[in-house]
Amino acid sequence: MGVLNVTPDSFSDGGRFDVLQRAVDQAKAMVAEGVDIVDVGGESTRPGATEVPSAIEIDRVLPVIEAISPFCRVAVDTRHEAVARAAVAAGASIINDVSASLGELAAELGVGWIAMHMKGGPQTMQHNPAYDDVVSEVRDYLLTRAESARSAGVDQIWIDPGFGFGKTLEHNVKILANIDRFVDTGWPVAVGLSRKGMLGQLLARSDGADASVPVDDRLVGSVTTATYAMLAGVDLIRVHDVKAAKQAATVVAGAG
Repeated sequence: MGVLNVTPDSFSDGGRFDVLQRAVDQAKAMVAEGVDIVDVGGESTRPGATEVPSAIEIDRVLPVIEAISPFCRVAVDTRHEAVARAAVAAGASIINDVSASLGELAAELGVGWIAMHMKGGPQTMQHNPAYDDVVSEVRDYLLTRAESARSAGVDQIWIDPGFGFGKTLEHNVKILANIDRFVDTGWPVAVGLSRKGMLGQLLARSDGADASVPVDDRLVGSVTTATYAMLAGVDLIRVHDVKAAKQAATVVAGAG
């Protein structure tokens, strides 16, 4: 799954693809590099991000989805019902739901659904998040949401532990180390590790540096963690760097 944020303020590519033609060109480039799904987002959910009115989010994503859905499968990255409805009407066939609250809507619309775990909201989720057992709590929450959506009639469901969404570095590392516990549920697992802050922190440790490694210098960490996840049986990898991730996936498939 290739990330296509049509926002001015996303943590990695904010402002790069908020013009329609640039967004379309990027989608075509990702397809040429072997992407399976293009994930279009019109609201940044990075830590501290301000909520965007649904009308603005719709104005951002609809022209892009309408333009690219004829040549690729499209997901809409949203937590708002109005946006999801409009996006599906425009050609999206997956709701990538960072709130894990739109399962019944996905059933109604007959589309796929990714249920992601987020503790709190973007503005507050990194304010001292705490768990007794982060792996069990996140896993059980996602199982409940997935089972509810299946009962409602959703045919294609992924569960996503939500790296960086209401979790400390230690929480993120613990989940990654135990990603097999999510795979073992039998539900397809999706992960978004690409360029995340946890990688900036881990790469800084590797370099012996105090400051987090910048977003544009996290490719090695992104590909390494994606490969680890794929080897553990994760079904869907959400990435910014499609070519590198596709090469890693090909190596993993060959090794298997």
